[in-house]
Amino acid sequence: MRLLSYRILLGKEPEGGYTVIVPSLPGCVTYGDTIEEAIEMAKEAIELYIESLKEHDEEIPTEEGTLEYTLTVKARA
Repeated sequence: MRLLSYRILLGKEPEGGYTVIVPSLPGCVTYGDTIEEAIEMAKEAIELYIESLKEHDEEIPTEEGTLEYTLTVKARA
């Protein structure tokens, strides 16, 4: 068994709770009422996503070689 690491992005929703996306796994999106719940839901969603890929003999994406950088730009609002 191999350990895989995935970056997740949590977005606070206006009505409450957090939406989570997994950029390396297209369509892998989930939600939780709290940050902790959102993270647990993301773990489950990633596991199910990978399980589905295996069942369909598809390649499992990884984040090896992925670089992340945050840019700050000026914008008129």
